[in-house]
Amino acid sequence: MRITAVTCVKNEGPFLLEWIAFNRVIGVTDFLFYSNDCSDGTDDLLDALAARGLLRHLPNPAQGRNYQMEALKDALRQDLVREADWLWVADVDEFLNIHVGRGTIGELIAACNNPQAISVTFQFFANGGIEEFVDKPIIAQFEHSHNPDIWTDQTAIEVKTLIRNDFPVKYLGAHRPFLRKKFTQNEQIPWSDGSGRQVPRAFHDAANKNRLRKFPARGARKFATLNHYALRSLDSYLVKNDRGDVNREHRAFDTSYWRERNDPAWRDTSIQRYLPRLKREMDRLLKEPEIKALHRECVRRHRGRRDALLTQPAYREMREQLRAAPTISPAEQALRDLIGATP
Repeated sequence: MRITAVTCVKNEGPFLLEWIAFNRVIGVTDFLFYSNDCSDGTDDLLDALAARGLLRHLPNPAQGRNYQMEALKDALRQDLVREADWLWVADVDEFLNIHVGRGTIGELIAACNNPQAISVTFQFFANGGIEEFVDKPIIAQFEHSHNPDIWTDQTAIEVKTLIRNDFPVKYLGAHRPFLRKKFTQNEQIPWSDGSGRQVPRAFHDAANKNRLRKFPARGARKFATLNHYALRSLDSYLVKNDRGDVNREHRAFDTSYWRERNDPAWRDTSIQRYLPRLKREMDRLLKEPEIKALHRECVRRHRGRRDALLTQPAYREMREQLRAAPTISPAEQALRDLIGATP
């Protein structure tokens, strides 16, 4: 079974090898990377991996527009996508944590009865008080998240989607595909959540502005969870804020983004069962002297950018604000304030 992962990157160099190795462990066979405006060696490392036949690396085709959507539009024309049995669109800070069998995509598909699409619900992992960037697997470092069954404003009901090659795709979205046609009231495309349950019909409709809210988080992770390490270390978050969002031009991260995702109420180490296999796969990649050298250069530049940012008063102030920020979301804080103010 051919499974192609498609992703967009900008200055993700220190994290590339772990993500590639992890996805190879779970069954991804092909990788299509789009990069733009990299200054940390990401593009050099991807080129070296591509030269060895491990992935395909293309410049992002966007011209000052929505980087991710333009890349996904281009991806539908690529043979790695057209010839794949399944397509997986995800970011480098997202890891598909499969709970059935040995944790492979094939086992997830079977558990969900081979639908045409599987939308897996996010679980945002908190910073956990880790300040220093260290060059070790992300999935080994961060163990705390929000309670995965709590229905929040957006956090717990976002998804990413595995797509079978016969899904009637009109265009790809960052979180789910969009359909070529409308279905009648009695028609239903086989499309499951991470527990194998049929997704609500309202989720099918791109015009439904509340479609995400129609996708319940509770009970959606029986077979798989999407672990999202959006914050990582405080060092890396500062560099991420400086980089901006690879998906949209001129979007910045700030303390609100941090607080919405830095809820450590729930400890979940289930993904760490992959660590022995991940280490073996990473060791295979790092056996190549050039790959190892390029990875180390990405790490060096990542730390160097952190050091440069901390010479700026604004970033020193941001670091202190993040250190002092409550580990509950702004929405939860507002609710507590309201309850406290109620006579």
